[in-house]
Amino acid sequence: MNDRGIWVTWYDLPEKGREQHLQWLHGTYIPKILKKPGMLWAAHYANAKIPPAPRLRHTDDPSVPTGNDYIMFFGAETVHAFTTGAEHFFKNAPKKLEADLTPHDREMLAMRVGERTCEYTEEARADGPEAHRRGGKLTPAACIQIGSFNAPGCEEELMSWYGDWRIPALSKLPGCVGIRKLVSAVGWAKHAVLYEFASLELRHENMPKLRTIYVEEGKWSDRFVPALLHAPQSPVVGSRIWPPVEG
Repeated sequence: MNDRGIWVTWYDLPEKGREQHLQWLHGTYIPKILKKPGMLWAAHYANAKIPPAPRLRHTDDPSVPTGNDYIMFFGAETVHAFTTGAEHFFKNAPKKLEADLTPHDREMLAMRVGERTCEYTEEARADGPEAHRRGGKLTPAACIQIGSFNAPGCEEELMSWYGDWRIPALSKLPGCVGIRKLVSAVGWAKHAVLYEFASLELRHENMPKLRTIYVEEGKWSDRFVPALLHAPQSPVVGSRIWPPVEG
């Protein structure tokens, strides 16, 4: 697959005007961005409001925005599809993808609260047993879980944890559509992992099985995972609201 760049935006919306914003986003903004060179897919998710595990550490840095009610994804050939061109940079203009937005478009985007953005490039990926249940050839599945974090002082162990265990385990887990490990070119969280599941129910049913199937690896996780420093509320579990989930 050739979608190695992923642009992720976490944000909240006020109750007033929310439905109007979502109609604009799905009907105008997403189609407009998808026409840009190098863009391949988009997917929009609503937070399923599942609290992160108590053992996880989260940043208290006030400069890191805290929005999480919605998660917007765009996939592209490479992360360079998202970057600002030099002619725009020196004019202090927005990213090139948004250079031709209308005043109404900008008004809609300004409704976002606590907006946090990262532009990631893919480090590794694996399909799961339910890979055929994606929302199209490239579109992520009906349910996702995305963790975004830094790994101070333990990045080599992080690579081993994913490469030696987590990615192989998820590739066999019932209900799993796929897993991607990402690293950021832009944004606070240097690392991210994107899990895809065929449904929210299958995610709930099967994720706990990892600890019973992989007992020793679970002990490794208990020791290592608390060393990571997550973005606010990370990991976030979401249900896809665009494109609509069939069935």
